[in-house]
Amino acid sequence: MLKKLKFVGIFLSFFILVFLLDQGVKILTLNGLRYESEFLDLTYVLNTGVAFSMLSFLEHYLKYLHLALLLCIFAYLLWQKKFFKEHIIAFGIMLGAGSSNLLDRFIHGGVVDMFFWHKWFNFAIFNVADVMINISVVLILIQEFFIKRKKNGNFE
Repeated sequence: MLKKLKFVGIFLSFFILVFLLDQGVKILTLNGLRYESEFLDLTYVLNTGVAFSMLSFLEHYLKYLHLALLLCIFAYLLWQKKFFKEHIIAFGIMLGAGSSNLLDRFIHGGVVDMFFWHKWFNFAIFNVADVMINISVVLILIQEFFIKRKKNGNFE
């Protein structure tokens, strides 16, 4: 029981930390925080689509698709308890970030984005949650492909 509470505490800590960090930066952005530099600008864009504004024509339905996706991921993780426990931090980060973006869709009608990378090339405008989702995927991949292989002696 105590071990189970430890995993729940770790998951919730990362979930809440990422959720609050992302929402805090979004609140600052919505209240007018702007910054320009040679590499990165802090600006404001409401993305009514998904990555790179794809599917923006589904603007009013994306929040329900987003919710369904998060619920499916969570249900899958409850079913695959071992996989969930092995990547508890990564999934806390991922689901906290995804929930923050989902909240934006319900409150603002789209996801609040603010970071615009424009050194050497123009990249899509993104937010803290997007970065955290990518970090969580990298954490899972590193653990699955490198740490587990090395532990099992399959590392070449």
